[in-house]
Amino acid sequence: MSTWLYAKPRKRASIKRIGVFTSGGDAPGMNACIRAVVRTAIYHGVEVIGIMRGYQGMIEGDFVHMDRMAVSNIIQTGGTILKTSRCKEFYYKAGRMKAIEKLRQAGIEGLVAIGGGGTFRGAHKLYVESGIPVIGVPATIDNDLYGTDYTIGFDTAINTALDAIDRIRDTAIAHGRIFWVEVMGRFRGFIATDVGVAGGAEAILIPEERTDIDKLARELLNWHNMGKTSCIMVVAEGDEAGGAFQLARLIGEKTGLDSRVTVLGHIQRGGKPTARDRVLASKLGVAAVEALLAGEADKMVGEVNGKITLTPLEEAYSKRKPLDKSLLVLAQVLAT
Repeated sequence: MSTWLYAKPRKRASIKRIGVFTSGGDAPGMNACIRAVVRTAIYHGVEVIGIMRGYQGMIEGDFVHMDRMAVSNIIQTGGTILKTSRCKEFYYKAGRMKAIEKLRQAGIEGLVAIGGGGTFRGAHKLYVESGIPVIGVPATIDNDLYGTDYTIGFDTAINTALDAIDRIRDTAIAHGRIFWVEVMGRFRGFIATDVGVAGGAEAILIPEERTDIDKLARELLNWHNMGKTSCIMVVAEGDEAGGAFQLARLIGEKTGLDSRVTVLGHIQRGGKPTARDRVLASKLGVAAVEALLAGEADKMVGEVNGKITLTPLEEAYSKRKPLDKSLLVLAQVLAT
């Protein structure tokens, strides 16, 4: 019985040692993915080297040997046991050349890069300049990578934010106030959209849509005059109007209504991954190793409509993943 998730290879690549690393922002489920990568590689007789602190550790040669016990009892933990960082030195070819030399000295013949768009940009350049096969695994709470329905960490992040909004609503009702809740999402509104609908928000404000301040002020006054004393407004941190504090100030000046701002921030990145994130991370970790062994390179493993897919890394970070804007209409209808 084949264990290959997406396709049985015609010829297995002669890879004996691979490296795995996490880079960029941490996301719940990264450890579950590391576990899957390590144990799948061992299953196929391949040695695994953990690269600490992402590209920074790669440049410095901060490598550790990983066996089955190294990933024992981590599937339920947040963060990443391999640590992570943002490495400015890797932006430049000289820095990447240092990393490539360290990889070659360590005998690493393939890489699994777990992270988001910035991680994949670096991985693509590394492959082009070194020829070392790299497979990316999408792990970012923003869910903004093309080629996968969901990224590792997104489900946990929206459930964490939703729990916070449910608690905030109790206070909003008790005090009769508007609460502006800012969630993560510098460039895309996936978190805000899902959390806003699930949390019964009266408005969802995201980078993809222009915020009409005057219209929003009129709606809030109208609700207030109808006897609605509290509202939850979900704002993506990258909203074009300037974020929750700016919106609260502008709307307050136009309406005179009492409001408060809560910025959820990095609380959305931490904590135990949900079952959905653990399953996704396990699937994609296995698929990443099997893609390397099948001779694939410079691609991201993802899941679309329940099936494992491969997308060129360059497309994964450069193509714009569509956001379901019908959810914004749904939220507006349900807020009336």
